[in-house]
Amino acid sequence: MRKLRWEVVMGIIVFFFVFFMAWNDYSTVLTIIVVFTATLIAFLSFTIYPSVFDKNIDRIDSFLRKQKKTPGLYINYVLANKLDDEAEVVMEQVLLKYKQKAAQSSFKAAYGIYNKDMNAIRESIPHIRESDYQAYYETYLLMEEGNSEQARERLKSIKKHWMRSALLGGIELKAGRRDLAIQLAKEALDVSKGVHHYVLYKEYERLYPEVVKTVS
Repeated sequence: MRKLRWEVVMGIIVFFFVFFMAWNDYSTVLTIIVVFTATLIAFLSFTIYPSVFDKNIDRIDSFLRKQKKTPGLYINYVLANKLDDEAEVVMEQVLLKYKQKAAQSSFKAAYGIYNKDMNAIRESIPHIRESDYQAYYETYLLMEEGNSEQARERLKSIKKHWMRSALLGGIELKAGRRDLAIQLAKEALDVSKGVHHYVLYKEYERLYPEVVKTVS
């Protein structure tokens, strides 16, 4: 409903803007360029921004809940909120939509973490193209298998700050250093944005309630 209201409002604004420019004899080309630019900015602010740049949990949550027709996004909401009844169905939808092995691999690895299926993660890693994500899942495997020193070494190659902090926090938590793990969790939340920020928040909501109290 909110999306529909936004579309109606945008339609009215565009109509009056075009009418104004036509009434004042602005060129057709200029009118098209201005309207296209304004529409593009508005579209990006309601789609790309929440998933990539936003840090407001409520806004990201609202955005993701509306993405049922976009399983590649909606699965983040399902897994982050531990919606077991939906997880398998949405994962099947993801695999039907993204048929290339490289595209499926990251989803399968994330689903493997959700199910604590180390074999699924291990099988997915060779097909993940982006080096940071490949290293992320390799580090996660090492950590879960008790190879903490190897995990520490492997995560050094990861460029994304939030990934390094999140993984290192997990390693420290397993080592019994909860205070240090909490510091790293705060750091991961601070530098992450969009869907990544949301997923971390939901995980830390269960692991470190004291951390998320300070996050909007």
